[in-house]
Amino acid sequence: MGKITVETCEIEGLKVIVPTVFGDSRGYFIETYNYNDFKEAGIDQVFVQDNQSASTKHVLRGLHFQIQYPQDKLVRVLSGEVFDVAVDLRPGSATYGKWHGVVLSAENKKQFFVPKNFAHGFLVLSDYAEFAYKCTDFYHPNDEGGILWNDPGIGVEWPIPEGISPVLSDKDTKWGGIAEYTKKYREG
Repeated sequence: MGKITVETCEIEGLKVIVPTVFGDSRGYFIETYNYNDFKEAGIDQVFVQDNQSASTKHVLRGLHFQIQYPQDKLVRVLSGEVFDVAVDLRPGSATYGKWHGVVLSAENKKQFFVPKNFAHGFLVLSDYAEFAYKCTDFYHPNDEGGILWNDPGIGVEWPIPEGISPVLSDKDTKWGGIAEYTKKYREG
């Protein structure tokens, strides 16, 4: 036990996990996931799917979620650096529509636990980044949802340099804002 430190965030449920790094002249070793340590830290989830993506600088992926099959996610960066964001979409939450961001990198080795019913996305800050995440439910292609990455109703402060436009997928340019999401999924 004691191989991780857990930092809580201002939004209940979000957690930043800092692993213990065992290093010497040969390199380092970290335990990226141990069910018992995570359970002791209040993250008692069963992960059923691991995903990995690679992206270049200024790629922005998000803000995504699954509608009927929400997923808890444990995310980390294998190489490079990203700004990772979670937006609270939990019905009745005191922090509904609020966001939290954290820099994840191969260097800092932090992980970010994002509970069910949060939208999630990230912006690549380095020239190249590999991103990995564990999920508690399987991906359902017909269950995708999203919120526009720059919705002023949320106001994520993405660290995008002036004069740079993020590189987005076609679908990430077409999501509605949180007002449309709330009307469609929470009010009716």
